[in-house]
Amino acid sequence: MPGSSAGSAAYEVEQALSVPANPRAAAFFDVDNTMVVGASIYHFAKGLAARKFFSTADLRRFLWQQVKFRAGGEGPENISKARESALAFVAGKSVAEIVAMSEEIYDEVIAARIYSGTRALAQQHLDAGERVWLVTATPEELARIIARRLNLTGALGTRAEEQDGLFSGRLIGDLLHGEAKAAAVRELAVREGLDLAQCTAYSDSINDLPMLSLVGRPVAINPDSALRNEARRHGWEIRDFRAGRKAVRVGIPAALGLGAAAGAVAAGVAVERRRRPSGWLSRRF
Repeated sequence: MPGSSAGSAAYEVEQALSVPANPRAAAFFDVDNTMVVGASIYHFAKGLAARKFFSTADLRRFLWQQVKFRAGGEGPENISKARESALAFVAGKSVAEIVAMSEEIYDEVIAARIYSGTRALAQQHLDAGERVWLVTATPEELARIIARRLNLTGALGTRAEEQDGLFSGRLIGDLLHGEAKAAAVRELAVREGLDLAQCTAYSDSINDLPMLSLVGRPVAINPDSALRNEARRHGWEIRDFRAGRKAVRVGIPAALGLGAAAGAVAAGVAVERRRRPSGWLSRRF
């Protein structure tokens, strides 16, 4: 029958074009300055601030706390204090409300800031039948939005504790940064049956050296100078999608990568104040 023949032909084409999944291989992508231009938490936070989700007093208070943090450096004790003060800004905030707003902010801001070259690399892995995860210090709720919109497998991010649908202001586990990020990838590999020797990892930062060193194929994307030197020393692949531009690196310390969206906005305000005339801050907010 003609209909049956056509259906059979379509099935044969579909089978010919399909790629068998490789259950042992995966790719891990950092987010900030690797997949997204700049700091994703800053972009999300600016959108939340525009929606009046945080008060002017919150922003100014956190800005002062960040100034003190920068003066003190990123020692363990100072990082802990800065992280605790950051988390205070999301304590009591609705998880569902932040996620819903962040979906809108992705469409308005983040989508246009995805590096097309990095996105193409992720798609190559998917087309090869491999799974692709984002691995980032960004809050996991936000990382999952980016992964879902890019049709990736999933995301690992810093986890904030929730109670009755609200952020409690406390972390679950460690900030997903440095060694903690590598530990999360190792745990995922065990859970998913991955062979790290067959896996690939991408990052822009020397802070991700532990994760990059785990896999069989480490790739430096838009690397900072320290990672570029390390990649050259080891003969790792280097990709730069900045088209001659310097990387957009919003100044958010590692300790603040979780979460406090308000803190990220404060960092952005600090950058803008250096670019704008005196008095701009009070006019903007």
